[in-house]
Amino acid sequence: MSAGEVPTDAESAARARRAFIDRFGTEPEGVWAAPGRVNVIGEHTDYNDGYVLPVALPHTTRAAVARRTDGRIALASLQGDTGVVELSIDELAPGRPDGWAGYPAGVVEGLKDRLAGGVSLLVDTDVPVGAGLSSSAALTCSVALALSDLVAPGLTRSDLVELARRSENDFVGAPTGILDQSASLLCTAGNALFLDTRERRTEQVPLDLAAAGLELLVVDTGTSHTHADGGYGDRRRECEAAAARLGVPALRDVTDVAGLAALDDGGDGVLLRRARHIVTENARVLEVTDILRGSADPRGIGPVLTAGHASLRNDFQISTPELDACVEAAVRAGAHGARMVGGGFGGSAVVLVDRDRATAVAAAVGERFAREGFVAPRTFDVVPSAGARRIA
Repeated sequence: MSAGEVPTDAESAARARRAFIDRFGTEPEGVWAAPGRVNVIGEHTDYNDGYVLPVALPHTTRAAVARRTDGRIALASLQGDTGVVELSIDELAPGRPDGWAGYPAGVVEGLKDRLAGGVSLLVDTDVPVGAGLSSSAALTCSVALALSDLVAPGLTRSDLVELARRSENDFVGAPTGILDQSASLLCTAGNALFLDTRERRTEQVPLDLAAAGLELLVVDTGTSHTHADGGYGDRRRECEAAAARLGVPALRDVTDVAGLAALDDGGDGVLLRRARHIVTENARVLEVTDILRGSADPRGIGPVLTAGHASLRNDFQISTPELDACVEAAVRAGAHGARMVGGGFGGSAVVLVDRDRATAVAAAVGERFAREGFVAPRTFDVVPSAGARRIA
């Protein structure tokens, strides 16, 4: 299975540069790229001060950027609407502009004291949108790195994580944690990123599945989702309510399900289920990380992934029929493990499989989708790739 038709950095930069000139009649000052991500394990733990283990995809969003002198911001995209969104930089505010343009505009707003003259920006992407692969973080992080290089070179990568997160949280209104932005900015090629979201401690964990004869497939179910929709925010509020009832700062502070007894009050059990997922998911991240750090066969992470899916389906209740069918069909066809990834309510799953079984497993998932009347899935393998970078 290939990683999909992903252009090289040089090809991506040339396309973005040509498009920028076509739209704005001038050369960009540079082109920057930031990747999407897939999370090996650790779903919804980031905003609970927990642990995550993502890898960067080879798929990226590119931002071609040039500063202006008229105090205006102009935004263009090679995907979807081909028009230019333009307004005064002083007019930037949550909801203005809206839609896709709100994501890069939120980053600009965060640095507008250094961008008084304005900026022109064109974006291009091959990160699948709405697939749970952090297309929005790839967008905000590519812009954040570009503007940092141009007007705020003193900002660290950690500063850029916060800048991109604030764009999504405060400007767009998507209640994400820091997983997506950290993965896009901090991942390195050939490694998974272990991140303690409370301590902001990171570790590059080697992930050479190819050497073990394995592939980690992404299966895009074709069912779209958005973090700005209510389901994601509801789960975050439920987790915060559970932590408050338990008297802890965050669910990270509960390390055993026995500590959730106070939530078992004979009611509907929603807070207990939500908290149980977070506590057990943190444990799964630590287990998978330990396996990958050591000399054990990485196939051992497979059952942990499948257990994570069951928790997301049953306790967090964010899976879909398509995602459940994907996981079930893949495991029945011989995969070592599989689970949904991302915020939920649609998107993608990951499947850990022997390389010589990858085609057969992908075919089994496709056949199951056809029988169920689902849209045919798109499947590609994950190559742990580099984080955000300047490419021209």
